Amino acid sequence: MELDALQRFLSPGKGSGLRSRRTVRPGELLYRAEPFAYVVTKEQLGGVCERCFRRNEHLYRCSQCKVAKYCGKSCQKQAWLDHKRECKCLQNIKPNFPPDSVRLSGRIVFKLLRQSACLSERLYSFSDLQSNAEQLSEDMKDGLRHLAHALQLYLKPEIQDASHLPPAIDFFQIFAKVTCNCFTISNGEMQDVGVGLYPSMSLLNHSCDPNCVIVFEGYQLLLRSIREIQIGEELTISYVESLMPTSERQKQLKRQYCFECDCCLCQDQEKDAKKLAGEEPAWKEVKDAVNEVRYPKSKEEWEKVLARCLHLLRSHTSQLPDTNIYQLKLLDCAMDACINLEAWEQALCYGSRTLEPYRLYYPDFHPLRAVQLMRVGKLQYSQDMLPQALETLKQAYDIMKVTHGTDHSLMRALMDLKEQCEAIMKVQ
Repeated sequence: MELDALQRFLSPGKGSGLRSRRTVRPGELLYRAEPFAYVVTKEQLGGVCERCFRRNEHLYRCSQCKVAKYCGKSCQKQAWLDHKRECKCLQNIKPNFPPDSVRLSGRIVFKLLRQSACLSERLYSFSDLQSNAEQLSEDMKDGLRHLAHALQLYLKPEIQDASHLPPAIDFFQIFAKVTCNCFTISNGEMQDVGVGLYPSMSLLNHSCDPNCVIVFEGYQLLLRSIREIQIGEELTISYVESLMPTSERQKQLKRQYCFECDCCLCQDQEKDAKKLAGEEPAWKEVKDAVNEVRYPKSKEEWEKVLARCLHLLRSHTSQLPDTNIYQLKLLDCAMDACINLEAWEQALCYGSRTLEPYRLYYPDFHPLRAVQLMRVGKLQYSQDMLPQALETLKQAYDIMKVTHGTDHSLMRALMDLKEQCEAIMKVQ
């Protein structure tokens, strides 16, 4: 869809919004956005290219700060404008490293000082972004003041006296804007790899039952329709993980975005009973364990994660159904650990158990379900379960052609795998 087909408007009770000027079919690419500013997450640092987010074991590091890493000279050259001034800041802070929000905000400050035009501001500029600063809780405000102070210290090598900055560059306000406007950038398999600001896409309002989804190709944000949208209908996305129970969704929306959702799903509290089925002490223990897991970087760390998962799965066999969302997250975690440890058969065992809960909680077109089906299909293929693999991959294809589109790199990988499976079955 051309940019002209999207219209900024005043959405009743929500402030600015984005709507369609024409009828839209499911699976249309509505907008492709470049970031105003973005960074790799601290957890993925050194594992992916800072510019394009491609995973590579042989990355080239910046010779000056020795922190930023790139897949080649081309990416390093293209990233230099964004990295140039932060380079000294990263050198100065060693051996410490700034939180993602501080590094991102630093890049925003340097971008504002350059006064360079950005395509991602065509519908909504950085200065237009809402900060909701007045509505934030005192705890949140204290947290942002602490971050603003951390940013001031981090930028010291480049900006000795923050009081001399233009009035538009207010560190507290920048953090307030980042808090409620930044997007988590995910890779093809929906794993978090970065955070970025895409001002025009901040016009999108929230719905727990949205008509659009956002996926990423590298650092580019792709806005895609997942159902038919009428002329003048508002475009919506979900700001939070829809798997969460209603009370958790409401809490996060209120804390981070300063509003309460009154959609039908929130009013009906649909599926909450299934999401929290089983014995409460058991799922609370699993919830805490899953929340403690950080992205492991070594075989030994993955082995520890798997051992913890196995212990909990065995302990709560009769107490938690697989539809319990924390049990489901535990199965996902066990599957990830097995994949990283190349225990394919065991990974398939856990992955297969997730498919029915995924179908229950993501009944329509959802990128997470598409990716999960593809992962299970790949595992079935590795175990020579070709008919089952083909059926699973077909289901993934039907969803992914809507959520990702046929041009997406993940979709191309899925089609290649599906064709390999079909070719082998023809020979047998």
